[in-house]
Order: sequence, then C-alpha cells, then structure tokens
Amino acid sequence: MIEVFFLALALSMDAFAVSLGLGAKQGLVANHASHRRKLAIMAAIYFGVFQGLMPLVGYFLGKAALGWVAAYSSWIAFILLIAIGAKMIYESFSERSGQEFEQISHKMMFILAVATSIDALAAGFALNVMPIDPMISCLVIALTTCAFAYAGVFIGAKTGTKLENKAELFGGIVLIIIGFKILIL
Repeated sequence: MIEVFFLALALSMDAFAVSLGLGAKQGLVANHASHRRKLAIMAAIYFGVFQGLMPLVGYFLGKAALGWVAAYSSWIAFILLIAIGAKMIYESFSERSGQEFEQISHKMMFILAVATSIDALAAGFALNVMPIDPMISCLVIALTTCAFAYAGVFIGAKTGTKLENKAELFGGIVLIIIGFKILIL
C-alpha cells in the first residue's frame, strides 16, 4: 500500500507545480483571499478528478492489453514510469513559458487538468502489476492531488514560482524509483 502513497505523491506533483504557478500569477493580479480560495477549490476539483480518473483509464487499457503482453508487463510498466519520471525531471530544469493566468476560466482549468494528467494515464498501466486495488489507488491519487492542488495555490501566492521546478523534479525521481521497484520485485 505504501506504493500507492508514493505513486499518488509523484503524480500529484505536476498539478501541484501548476497550482503554484496559478497561485503566484493570481496573487499578482488580485490579492483577495476569496479569489484565492475560489481558485484553490477550482484547482483541487479539476486536478483531483482528472488525476484520479486517468490512472483508472490507463489501468483498464493496460488490463485489456495485458493478455498480449503479460510476459513483458513489468518491463512495460518500468519503461513507462522511467519515461514519465525522466520527462518530469527534464521539465523541472526547463524554462517556463511565462504563461499568464489572469483570466482563469473553467475551460483553461479543464485544459490544464487534462494536460497534467496525461502522465497519470500512462502510470495507470503500472497498477496492473502492483498488488493493490486500482479503485482505492485512484481514490488516493485523486485525494492527494486535491490536497496538493488546493495548497499549491496558497503556497504559490506566498512564494511565487520558485517551487514549481522542485515539485516536478521530486515527482520525477519518485516515479523512477517506483519503476525500478516494479522491475526488481
């Protein structure tokens, strides 16, 4: 079960990093607590729902394909997690595009939630080779992401964008460790 918490923590880091950015940018525009609270709730709901649903979709797609690739399932999960982790680490060192988030609409939140949860879709395949209940795993991932996204808006408003890259770096490292654990055990 500890794998679920580490997976949830790692997968929530993309949403946390974006929430930090949203909070930092929104903090520059409006310094009202009610605006931040509304944005934090919106980020928690959007990111939590998508981060919770995408691994489930990945799990079912992986389960359907598992019969064809059963002998290689650990290697496939390992490769996917290493690739996602490496991508997150690479992005943690890259320069942000300087997006402005003054008008944070539901459409924008939807796009951001889908974009940050694509990695979770691929990571959902790994749930097939882990001895854990996929429904509980996805619920833990969703709740963890909700908490990090909510907190990220407030932390971002206080600290600016300084923590974005560190969150992605941490998430990438954790995914790589989980990948090696799946391959070795």
